[in-house]
Amino acid sequence: SIFSDYDPHSELSKLSASAGSGRAVKLSDELWSMLRESDRFSRQTGGAFDVTVGPVIHVWRWARRNRQMPPIDRLDEAMMAVGYDKIQFDEENQTATLTQTNMKLDLGGIAMGWTLDDVMKRLTAAGFQSVLIDGGGDILVSEAPPGRDGWRIGVKEKRDGKPSRYVVLTHGAITTSGDMWQFVEIDGKRYSHIVDPKTGIGLTDHSSVTLISKDAITADALATAVSVLGPKKGLELVEKTEGVAAIILRKPGEEVETYESSRVRELKIEAAEKE
Repeated sequence: SIFSDYDPHSELSKLSASAGSGRAVKLSDELWSMLRESDRFSRQTGGAFDVTVGPVIHVWRWARRNRQMPPIDRLDEAMMAVGYDKIQFDEENQTATLTQTNMKLDLGGIAMGWTLDDVMKRLTAAGFQSVLIDGGGDILVSEAPPGRDGWRIGVKEKRDGKPSRYVVLTHGAITTSGDMWQFVEIDGKRYSHIVDPKTGIGLTDHSSVTLISKDAITADALATAVSVLGPKKGLELVEKTEGVAAIILRKPGEEVETYESSRVRELKIEAAEKE
């Protein structure tokens, strides 16, 4: 109800509606925390993660429905409103100002991670010790189930196949970002639902990025960023981020190319059982 860009009455939508007015909008603690974290990840990733990409996302939603490339004029207009530096924050008054007309914020790459971390804090405070929270594929866990050494979470490398291996995880998060399920083919070319904030074009590098970290918000945001950056630059980002590991698959389900960060070796990974 706070973070939705589909609901015109959500707090996020009301903030987006103020774009270009010059008006500073007072934010709830939740939305303030979300946007400050989003800004941090935008700066960390050099803009590969950017919640101001909303106008472009809306154009691509139209493109996917109609299976047509977005009109250049609409895309150019949308790109003028993109840029995390177009949000001004006032720490003292907890306000945000969207400085550019037509700005729309899209929290699809971070809201679930933030929410899982928040829910985990509430459950832990209530006394629950062994918890797994699944937010539609974004997974956060605490202590291992009784009698186990961790939560056993499958990593799927094929669209219709079973998990090829399992990560055994405690006190951490794992999420997968990519176009295995959400994409559109236009004139024989595949475009992901993930858009590069710098070009405004849906990713064409068919890939799947599994990100493991200590908290869900980092896994969520960096999985999107690594998808945008690609294997080489994505792994460079992962390697310099403490406590983060990544498994990157290109062309999952086809001739799979696998890239892994060095910290993957520190994880306990089990092969899937053969039938």
